[in-house]
Amino acid sequence: MTTRNVAAIDLGAESGRVILGRFDGQKLLMEEVHRFANRPVTIHGHRFWNIAGLWDETLAGLRKARQRAGSLDSIGVDTWGVDYGLVDRNGFLLGLPFQYRDQRTSAIMEQVCALIPRERIYAHTGIQFLPFNTLFQLTAHEYQQPGTLAQAHRLLMIPDLFHNWLSGSMVSERTNASTTQCWDAVAGVWDVDLLTQLGLPTSMLPPVVEPGTPLGPVLAEWQDDLGSALVIAPATHDTGSAIAAAPVSSLDSWGYISSGTWSLVGVELPQPLISPEVLAANYTNEGGVFGTTRFLKNVMGLWLLQECQRQWARDGYTMDYETLLTDVAGVPAFTALVDPDDPRFLAPMNMPATMNAYLQEHGQEPLQAPAAFARCILESLVLRYCEVFRQMGVLTGKDIKGVHVLGGGARNAWLNQWLANALGIPVIAGPHEATAYGNALMQLVGLGDLQSLAEVRTVAQRTATHLFEPQAAQHEAWQEAAGQFRTLTGTH
Repeated sequence: MTTRNVAAIDLGAESGRVILGRFDGQKLLMEEVHRFANRPVTIHGHRFWNIAGLWDETLAGLRKARQRAGSLDSIGVDTWGVDYGLVDRNGFLLGLPFQYRDQRTSAIMEQVCALIPRERIYAHTGIQFLPFNTLFQLTAHEYQQPGTLAQAHRLLMIPDLFHNWLSGSMVSERTNASTTQCWDAVAGVWDVDLLTQLGLPTSMLPPVVEPGTPLGPVLAEWQDDLGSALVIAPATHDTGSAIAAAPVSSLDSWGYISSGTWSLVGVELPQPLISPEVLAANYTNEGGVFGTTRFLKNVMGLWLLQECQRQWARDGYTMDYETLLTDVAGVPAFTALVDPDDPRFLAPMNMPATMNAYLQEHGQEPLQAPAAFARCILESLVLRYCEVFRQMGVLTGKDIKGVHVLGGGARNAWLNQWLANALGIPVIAGPHEATAYGNALMQLVGLGDLQSLAEVRTVAQRTATHLFEPQAAQHEAWQEAAGQFRTLTGTH
C-alpha cells in the first residue's frame, strides 16, 4: 500500500503537540512536528482555557505536518476530558470554555447529590464522583449564568469543538462523552432524565459517534493550507487514545497507567462494572475503543511535581526535569509521604507550601530541597498506584501480572522501577507518545486500513518499550512503606 500520512493533534492540560504519523501497512512511525504550551488564563477570578491560542497553534502545527508530508490523508484531535464549549448553529462560541480546575464547582457535587442520590447517578453513568465532572460544571454554569445553556445549539467537548472548526461537524465522540457523567454507560445514550431532574436543558446534547468515525473533509477555508484531508474522530478522550495504543495482545492480565499530569490507573474490561462496592470505592467506567470499557481511577499524577517546578520558577529557582530526577538518588527513601489525592492538591496557589502544610499536619518534617519534594511525590504516587491496583484486583477478580505505563510518565525511570519493585511484577514503559499514537491508529481505522482492536494492537506491539523487572531485594521496604501509607490515608 502507499504510505498513509495522518496528523494527530494531542492537547494535554500542560502542552499541545501535533504529530505526523506515517503508516506503511505494517509500522506506524510518529514524528513530532510542533509542540506548544497550554497556559490557561484567569479572568475575574475564574480559570479559562486559552482556546483561541490553542487553535492558532494547532493550525500552525497542521501546516508544518502537511509541508513535511506533502499531503495529509486525515486529521484527528484528542484532549483531556470533562471540559466543553457552547456554540451556536454556526459553531461560534458563546463564551470561553472554563478550565476544570476552576473553583466554580466548589460544593456543587454535594448539592447535586442532595437532590439526586449518588446511587441513582452511578447506576446509570458508572462514573466516579469528582468535583469537576461535566455534570457538576453544567450545574454550576446554570447557577452562575442562568439561561446560557438553553441558548446553546450544541455542547461540544473540547476535541469536538476543534473538529467542528476543522470540518463543520457537530457531534460528540463516545469515549469523551462517557467522561461527562451525563452519559448512560449501560444504555449507551445521553442520560436525559438525569439532566432534566437537575433543570438542565438537553436540546444542546449532540449526536454521538464511535471512535474511528469519519466526520468529513476539512472545510474549504482550510484547504489551501491543509489540502483535502479527511477529519476523523479518534478516541477523542486522551486516555481512550492512550489505551488504544497499549502494545499488548490482550489486557486480561495487565493493568495500565496513562501517566502524565493525571495518572489514570486501570484495566480494560469488555463491559462496565457497576455495583454498590464499585461505587463505594469510587471507580469509573469510561468508554474505550471497539466497545471496551476503561475501568479506572483518577490519581492526581505528575501535576504535583509540575506545580512545584512552576512555583520554584516563580521564586527564581529553575531546575530542569532531568537534573531534578538525577538528584532524587541522593535523598533517603520514604523520608516524607503525602496522599496525592488529597483535595488540597487539586489547584493550590503554592504547591510546595501546600505539601509542607500537609506534612506538618501529619507529623512529618517539612521539606526544603527540590529533590526531596520530587522523591516524596514519586514515592507517594507509587504507593497510591499500588493501593488502586490492589483494590481493583478485588473488585474485578483480575490477577494483574504486569503494568503498562503509557505517556510522558513512561520516561520516568525512577517511577517505573519503583512501581515494579513495589508491586513485584514487571512494568513495561512506552510508548511515550501513546495518546498521539492511539489517535493515529484510530484514524487508520477510519481510513479503512485497520479493521479491529486486534489489528490496532498488532501495530501497537511494534513500538519501542522499556521493561522494568522487579528487584526482589527492594520489595519488602516498599511493603513496609505501603503500611505507612495506608495509615496516612486511612485506607485498609
